[in-house]
Amino acid sequence: MIKAVRGTRDLLPPETALWNFVEAAVRDVFRAYNFQEIRTPIFEATELFARGVGEETDIVAKEMYTWEDAKPEEQMANGWLRRQSLIFRNALPSLSKDRPRWVVETRDTVFPLEAEIAPRITTLERLQSFSRLAREVRPNVRPLLLHSTDFAIGEQFRVEAERLGVELVGIEVDPPQRLTLRPENTAGVVRAYIEHKLWDRGLNKLYYIGPQFRRERPQKGRYRQFYQIGAEVIGPASAGSESPARDAEVLEMLATLLDRLGITDWNLELNSVGTPADRVQFNEALRKALDPVKEKMCGDCQRRAVTNPLRVFDCKVPEDQPIIETLPRITQFLGEDSRKHFDAVQDILRSVGVEFHTNDRLVRGLDYYTRTAFEFTHGALGAQNAILGGGRYDGLSEALGGPSAPGIGFAIGEDRLVMSLKETAESVLRRPDVYVAPLGAGMNGEAARLARELRRHDMVVELGDDGFRLKKSFEAATKAGAKYILIVGENEVKTDAFALKNLATGEQVSVPRAELVQKIRA
Repeated sequence: MIKAVRGTRDLLPPETALWNFVEAAVRDVFRAYNFQEIRTPIFEATELFARGVGEETDIVAKEMYTWEDAKPEEQMANGWLRRQSLIFRNALPSLSKDRPRWVVETRDTVFPLEAEIAPRITTLERLQSFSRLAREVRPNVRPLLLHSTDFAIGEQFRVEAERLGVELVGIEVDPPQRLTLRPENTAGVVRAYIEHKLWDRGLNKLYYIGPQFRRERPQKGRYRQFYQIGAEVIGPASAGSESPARDAEVLEMLATLLDRLGITDWNLELNSVGTPADRVQFNEALRKALDPVKEKMCGDCQRRAVTNPLRVFDCKVPEDQPIIETLPRITQFLGEDSRKHFDAVQDILRSVGVEFHTNDRLVRGLDYYTRTAFEFTHGALGAQNAILGGGRYDGLSEALGGPSAPGIGFAIGEDRLVMSLKETAESVLRRPDVYVAPLGAGMNGEAARLARELRRHDMVVELGDDGFRLKKSFEAATKAGAKYILIVGENEVKTDAFALKNLATGEQVSVPRAELVQKIRA
């Protein structure tokens, strides 16, 4: 039996009702703050994440699903066809013996065609064998073997190709494009911002809901295909994108969302990671502090101490914590502008009544973050207790080749958010209002017509089958969780009044068609 790949899972009813409940609440709250949805591709050029997320982050270094898009052989064949102004045609289909990969036919010539980066003698022989058969059907046959111009063809190979009557054609091959399933969505949103010149719209308030992919060790609430709800506020500084008011509005919106979902015992942790200029001095101080102790730390921390010392604060290894506690903090190195910005964010949060705690160890795991960094945690998730995190990324657009576009955003791990809910799938699942049970042969049409009328009034209707006995219809209605069962038999259709039974109380009444909606809703 083929099963779902490790680190992935199927979301099934009734659990999906809980996910729909969360996403409906998200859309309602985000709409109130004037956020609009954006949908970007689930795969992007690998370079986007290398430049945007950071070469030395765990995501780029170890966790991305990456592949090369174009096969060089196909690229060579397509390049040759374009050069000759030919359209591929699968010629001589009846000749299947020793058939090469492509057979192109023009008005007067057949081209048996193979393409290899490093051509082989066996390929020459296959082309020669097919060409001999093809000449019995078409006299003018030119077998071709395409190869990369970067590969040096030896004299002996050329002699053999000439002996077998195969023409060698060198084709310049471009490096294949590397593509990656998105491990996060901020870089893709900023790429779209640049590509579509969204700065013409002023301040952009965008949100997304969708799958992301990371090849990491699965654990509670963490999967290799996981789902994120995220939002980004981005635009020119002249549109207010750099203001601490934007940071505070995003944080207040998240507090509202969690409260709306019934997650009331959350904790907001807040920090400033400064500007790149602030971090130059901080990273230098960190490296000095780490140099004599890094050998005592875990392998990841030893690597981070050299490549990206700020990431040492992400370490969760218990044995490393006493060392980390002694390290310098970014708050000691904040410039005046960063300090004022951070103070202003805190002042606004206090004025709107959003509680928070400052945590000078809090950093974000991606290179593009600046200034405000934050995390919402929840005790129901155990040691890895973060529900969501985010921060400001004022230089990301420029790093991706775009104009200056200060921004702030966040991502919610939807899998973990659902785990934090007090609601259950059963409590949010909308069960059928009524089960329509056709009784007797030929009643399916009448039952379907009645079901359609009820559905037009926004009722959830489950439709039975006239092949069911009455007992089976009652069992199906109970299993579906319907409140009522509605009997549609020959007598009911004649009188245009239908037997309606409350499955909880057992009360049964005859209801005229015109009064069914009112009675079911009562």
